[in-house]
Amino acid sequence: MKYVLIGCIKLYQKIPFNSHSKCRYIPTCSNYAIEALNVHGIIKGSYLTIKRILKCNPWGGFGYDPVPKILGGKNEK
Repeated sequence: MKYVLIGCIKLYQKIPFNSHSKCRYIPTCSNYAIEALNVHGIIKGSYLTIKRILKCNPWGGFGYDPVPKILGGKNEK
């Protein structure tokens, strides 16, 4: 199932760039999702991805926001 989600994300990334809005974060939300799924699995990775997408708005933050290596750790916001 994880690989199906990652495949869907990679397919989304192939859509011409001008149809995507600019991501406020580094790595981009789609790259973040792939890494989160690979590091934390489907449940925790999906949770982190949804949390990240909800932060990505005009009133949210911006800049470097890596996938936390340990959930609940210091670098998870």
